[in-house]
Amino acid sequence: MPFATWWRGDALPKLSPLPTFSAHRSTDPVLLRRLTGLSESVLAARFDADHQIFLAFVAEEPAGYGWLARRSGGIEELDYSFDLPDGDGYLWDFVTLPAWRGRGVYPHLLQAIVRQEPGVERFWIGYEANNQASARGIQKAGFQVIGDLALTDSHVSGFVVAQPGARAEAAVAIFEPGAGP
Repeated sequence: MPFATWWRGDALPKLSPLPTFSAHRSTDPVLLRRLTGLSESVLAARFDADHQIFLAFVAEEPAGYGWLARRSGGIEELDYSFDLPDGDGYLWDFVTLPAWRGRGVYPHLLQAIVRQEPGVERFWIGYEANNQASARGIQKAGFQVIGDLALTDSHVSGFVVAQPGARAEAAVAIFEPGAGP
């Protein structure tokens, strides 16, 4: 599973215009259950873990969503979790609603979150290697691929960096099993 990062001070590439796009946090349980399909108890657990959801709108119509974690994150399908150092954020569980796919909602939402969260210095996001739409959206938003989770028997066994440097060291400190801040 590849991981990408954006650090405060990195460029945010200019995206194709998406007139009437907006994004903001939400805690509206009725709207969130309708958009995400998550139960009230799952939503409550995410909020209790200090996760925030951002909703994307085009012409005031919901177009997608994504979550930001600031203390810890994980990948349920891999039974894998990690802690985040202060000032880091993990972006996860992003969905562009079917009617809005292919229009640039995802990179616009990523950039909106980066702009709205000045207290987060480093953002991290993973995606399935075969999900080319996610890979393109993440890179269009200005994120750089930093490495890949190594899997052994469907369990995370390490983190393989794409190129050495400070970003790779920060990623290994978070994502290498047993590392943590």
